[in-house]
Amino acid sequence: MPAPDPASPVADPVADPVADPVADPVADLVADLVLPCRDEGPALATLLPRVPVQFRVIVVDNGSTDDTAEVAERLGAHVVRESTPGYGAAVHAGLLAATHDHVAFMDGDGSFDPDQLLPMLDDVRSGRADAALGRRRPVDRRVWPWHARLGNNLIVWWLRRRLGMAAHDIAPMRVLDRRALLDLDVRDRRFGYPVELLQKLTLAGWRVSEHDVDYHPREEGTRSKVSGSVRGTVRAARDFWRVLS
Repeated sequence: MPAPDPASPVADPVADPVADPVADPVADLVADLVLPCRDEGPALATLLPRVPVQFRVIVVDNGSTDDTAEVAERLGAHVVRESTPGYGAAVHAGLLAATHDHVAFMDGDGSFDPDQLLPMLDDVRSGRADAALGRRRPVDRRVWPWHARLGNNLIVWWLRRRLGMAAHDIAPMRVLDRRALLDLDVRDRRFGYPVELLQKLTLAGWRVSEHDVDYHPREEGTRSKVSGSVRGTVRAARDFWRVLS
């Protein structure tokens, strides 16, 4: 066996990052993912391990009575506690806690696949779109109750007809530029938040891409605050129309 050439460089597996078999997880982060949650502990336990490494997860605990915050912290998420009730309040708190140039939003109930955020993130990072929005495609007809689908379709019809909105859903999953979203100044702090967001970005002339996303049943042990009951849907619809009026 020939003796090693002392002039030949030898890679140091500690000093050489290419030779280091352990990747730096921080280096992979390119965006924040905000999950507004209330009593979603069972869902987070299975959802958080599936989030792509590109996202720093921010769980906004919006008055949970279960172990939502504890599960999130144990699985490495950054937890923000927002005492003001309401979807918009939780989303805005997460936005303020975000630190990356791009930020994604998704429900934390296990009904969406976080991997489907990646092509949406690519659209915004590449400059092909100012906002990438998800359009729900139920994997089972029972996933989306008739009353929730009806209310959603009415809102979308109004926005498309009156404002020329390009989207076909109210952005249940979305990726946007963080600074641009802050400048858009969405103020609703209840269920009307996504409707105001779509209204303002349409009027501002944002370029939008839309992606079909699978819509799954919620994680067992959780319940939707909107589509879980007719009452919840009516309450959300009232918030929607208040924004539009």
